[in-house]
Amino acid sequence: MSEGKSDTPPWEGKRSKSAKGLLRRLIPWAIGGALIALVAMGLKPQPTEVETGVVARAPLTVRVSEEGKTRIRNRYVVAAPLSGRMRRVPLKPGDEVKAGETILTAIEPVAAPLLDPRAKSLAEAVVATREAARSRASETLKAAESAKELADINLKRIQSLTGGAISQADRDRVEMEGSMRAADVRAAEFALKAAEHEVEQARASLERPAITLEGNALEVKSPVSGRLLNVMQESETVVTAGMAIAEIGDPVDIEIEAEILSRDAVTMKPGDSVSVEQWGGTEALEARVRRIEPAAFTKISALGVEEQRVYVLCDLVNPPEQAKSLGDRYRVEVRVAVWHSDDVLVVPAGALFREGNAWKTFVFRDGKAQAVTLEAGRTDGHFTEVISGLAAGDEVLLHPPDTVKDGTPVKKRE
Repeated sequence: MSEGKSDTPPWEGKRSKSAKGLLRRLIPWAIGGALIALVAMGLKPQPTEVETGVVARAPLTVRVSEEGKTRIRNRYVVAAPLSGRMRRVPLKPGDEVKAGETILTAIEPVAAPLLDPRAKSLAEAVVATREAARSRASETLKAAESAKELADINLKRIQSLTGGAISQADRDRVEMEGSMRAADVRAAEFALKAAEHEVEQARASLERPAITLEGNALEVKSPVSGRLLNVMQESETVVTAGMAIAEIGDPVDIEIEAEILSRDAVTMKPGDSVSVEQWGGTEALEARVRRIEPAAFTKISALGVEEQRVYVLCDLVNPPEQAKSLGDRYRVEVRVAVWHSDDVLVVPAGALFREGNAWKTFVFRDGKAQAVTLEAGRTDGHFTEVISGLAAGDEVLLHPPDTVKDGTPVKKRE
């Protein structure tokens, strides 16, 4: 073989160049085909992931939920028994009190008010008038006594005469005159005493005597045993009879007050079971409806809507030790049982939706969502009674998205 020449035949070189060119031309087409396949796979509908629930037979209890508050059953408002100056109340809300022993406060007599110049002048004029009336009564008494002395002299003169010197009629007239003059003297004496008392009364309005506290302060004691709930008037002040001073109650004697809508209160009755939640403990408290008040009242809701509500009072049943920390007017959540059944066909409430006036749900069947119309009954917010349209064991879609329609492919979310 000569130097500088290749051992490869000429036709082999042309064949290799031709194969390489063909490969270069096929690579773009392969990449384009792969992209088209990927786009086609992306455009192909994928099953929607959904959560499912099961239709089953179970007990169902329908409850009416509403906010409530605790309150002490029996409250006592202590009021001032008389007018006077009340001493400062030394107790604070929450302090324990005992019936007939704990002194809440004491009421002292108040000093006479100061007189302004005009009132003082009027009082002095009244004193002068009463003194003049007393002088007149004194002079009237003197005149009556003089008349009585003259009548006594005439009576003695008549009694000294004997025989027929004077008639019996004149004798009787003189004796009667003596009796009348004696009565006038007694009346004048009474009038003088009354005038003297009126003078003392008028002078008392001008005086400001010193206050004697010994034996004059009235102690106000607690009428019942319990704890002090509220002090309406704590500082020392002048009070009038009937003015509220403090409020007392027994925190152990707690009841629950709930403002229920009147349409819901109609379905309740005394003795219904009540679950008390959101009171601060981990477990719900058991209670019973004791009274449903007959009169409703109007209340404006947070949205500005007028509502007719009714007070429903509930009693706790065997409260735990932790519940004894509940005080007056603490917030709780009340759930009153108005209907119960031990065996009913139920469906999760999150699987139902409204379409017009009908209730519907999606049933999971063969990997697809099938729309089903059903007749729903009572509900407790979590589960709803199924009257017709579903059977026990059916799987329903919970909270299906808006993309799910009748026949949409779906798959269960792991």
